[in-house]
Formats: sequence, structure tokens, C-alpha cells
Amino acid sequence: MPGGRLSQQERQQIALGLGDSLPYAEIARRINRPTSTVTREVMRNGGPTAYRADLAHRATERRAHRRRQVTAGTESVLQPRGRDAEAVAEYEETFTTVLMASGLTKMAARVLTCLYTTDAGSLTASQLAQRLQVSPASISKAITFLEGQSLVRRERDERRRDRYLVDDELFYQATITSARANDQLVETARRGVALLGPHTPAAARLENIARFLDFISESMVRAAEQAREILHTRAERTTGDAARPRPGQG
Repeated sequence: MPGGRLSQQERQQIALGLGDSLPYAEIARRINRPTSTVTREVMRNGGPTAYRADLAHRATERRAHRRRQVTAGTESVLQPRGRDAEAVAEYEETFTTVLMASGLTKMAARVLTCLYTTDAGSLTASQLAQRLQVSPASISKAITFLEGQSLVRRERDERRRDRYLVDDELFYQATITSARANDQLVETARRGVALLGPHTPAAARLENIARFLDFISESMVRAAEQAREILHTRAERTTGDAARPRPGQG
């Protein structure tokens, strides 16, 4: 199976496959590439409905050019701790693709990836715009969406600038937010049951939906609470283990 970057001809075949509504696995088989390669290629370049072979090819060339610039001149500034700048850039693209596959827009996924792969875990809007090379308006729109999903939070620094940050607690909060959205669907479905009559097929269908979502919501909240407790317990144990003298010490 071939490796390396996709050629322009392969991208054209991907576009044709998407136009024919072929699954990613079939497109990958036709161009003799892993399915993950095709999935990542499509998701990082607009998704299945907006993918364009020529635009995707030019975007890949631009990304490769930026990586060469980083590697040639600014790696020591942009990549502390001896990290490989090109490998980090590739990982960020992969992380962004996975977030997009989970339902985030491309810009929201890029912002979240940027925050999670920054050691500080927080950046200002201007820093995000500079790192991602996009307009402040694009950052503002993405941040508004991410805050609404409880995936980032805002705080003021000593210079009274808004900083956007991520931490371990945010995925817990996002899970709870998702569960609450399910609760609204449950309530709406049960209003339909009362309206349509409890013994009608339509009401029975809505009641089944409500029961299913109610169970999912309760399970999500319970699992989130357990995971949250485990997370904090592990942190305490790590701290305790670090403070405890090892055999032969002290």
C-alpha cells in the first residue's frame, strides 16, 4: 500500500467517489490507501459535501510550506522541549480531524486543538488568531460556539484581557451539557405523548424515544460523575506518590 502525501490525481478520485456517495472504505480501496487516510483528507478539507480536489491540494501545499518554514527558522521558538515541529503539526491536523468527525466545525476544532496542544492551556483571542492565521472574527465565532458547549471557558488575566482555556473539568461539563440537551428532548417528546393521546401509535413512538433518551441521559450523568471522581482521585494519588519517600530515601 503506497505511503506519502496524496497526489492531485488521488484527490480527484476521492472527489469523484464522494460525488457518487461511496463510503470512505470503498474510495480508499480504489486508490489503494488506508481508509483513515481518506477520512482525514476529507474532514480536514471541508467534509464530504464541500470537498474540492484542487482546493484540498493547494491547502496541503500551503501547510507543507509553512512546516518547512518552521523547521528551517523558528522551530526553537515555536516548539519548546525539543519537540519535532513537523510531527507536532501533523498531530494537530489529526486531532482537528477527529474533533470535526465528532461534530465540531473546522474552525472550532482548530481552536480547541490549539488550546489543548498549548502547554499553558490558555490563549488570548489575538494569540489564537496569530497562531491559526485567521481573522479575529473567525476566532470570536468559534469561541462563542465552544463556550456554549462548555468546551472552553473564559477568564481575565492580570492585564484584563480575556483568555480562553481548557482543563480536565471541561469535558465533564460538556458531557453534562449534552445530557441536559437530551432532557429537553425527553420533555418535548412526552408533551407530544399527551397531545397525541397515550394509546395511539404516534404517542407510543414518542414515548419510546423519551424512555430511550431518558436512560441515555441518566447513564451519561452517572458515568461523568464516576469519571470525574476517578480523575481527581488519580491526581491526588499522583501527588501523594510524588511526596512519599522511595525505599532507601529519607
